[in-house]
Amino acid sequence: MVNEIYSVSLESIIKEMGLTVQYMPEDKEVLITCKDVNRPGLPLAGFYDHFEPQRIQIIGNVEWRYMDSLSEEECVRRKHDFYATKPAAVVFTRGRVETDDGLAFAEQYGVPVLSTTVATSEFEANLISSLSVSLAPRITRHGVLVEVYGEGLLILGDSGIGKSETAIELVKRGHRLIADDAVEIKKVSNKTLVGTAPEIIRHYIELRGIGIVDVRRIFGMGSVKMTEKIDLVVELEPWNPDKDYDRFGLDTETIDIMGIKIPKLTIPINPGRNLAIILEIAAMNHRQKKMGYNTAEEFNKRLMESFQ
Repeated sequence: MVNEIYSVSLESIIKEMGLTVQYMPEDKEVLITCKDVNRPGLPLAGFYDHFEPQRIQIIGNVEWRYMDSLSEEECVRRKHDFYATKPAAVVFTRGRVETDDGLAFAEQYGVPVLSTTVATSEFEANLISSLSVSLAPRITRHGVLVEVYGEGLLILGDSGIGKSETAIELVKRGHRLIADDAVEIKKVSNKTLVGTAPEIIRHYIELRGIGIVDVRRIFGMGSVKMTEKIDLVVELEPWNPDKDYDRFGLDTETIDIMGIKIPKLTIPINPGRNLAIILEIAAMNHRQKKMGYNTAEEFNKRLMESFQ
């Protein structure tokens, strides 16, 4: 469900960001559930209205200098009040570290304290980027996700229509598999969807009559990829002679996934059609459109000019 709350362990963030641990509670696993972060300048000054302790708190040079300007007694009191709110974690940047009195309050209230040598703005940007992916709302769709010429193609269609066989043919032609059968789609921003495979089936493809195939072992590491942005949705369906299919490409069809409209193509299937080549052309044509050249519009323009 899109509204489900996701979490990421603080341990994984520490490992990814290369953070140094000053204090970590030993009796529980710390989970981060908020992708936003905070620089607590106003809270350290005593203003806690609208303060959100579930965010990771970043102490940069400004916050450090402010606390250093206070009297020792006032500084201790402000630190106590800050840690008493039980923030999710506190990170000191630019090589700064928490003092002994601050660490005592952190231990008292069970607040993880970490540090990094990275500059504040750079660390904040990296952390927000990481949390946006880890905590992104997500859904799982039945389909196949492949990367073709740098474009992420999400292939949809009824079971047995040939999605996995098409993916294998694309892999043989030098493209890369991200997910087969189940695609976990994350909404990492208001414009971007990223797909990946559930860990248990990652790099595997099911081929009817053969069984489960390990794509990474058969075709090599270059044939697979962990994640990919979804640029184009291709829906495969049996050829319907009574249906009018777009022959010029002037109609722009989209599909709504988690509130984001993704360009969509409907490809009719009948014997003799080479789907792998068709999808390669679809990927290149879509990439051309993103670069500002629309073949269908150019052809239509020339056609109209020929009648003048």
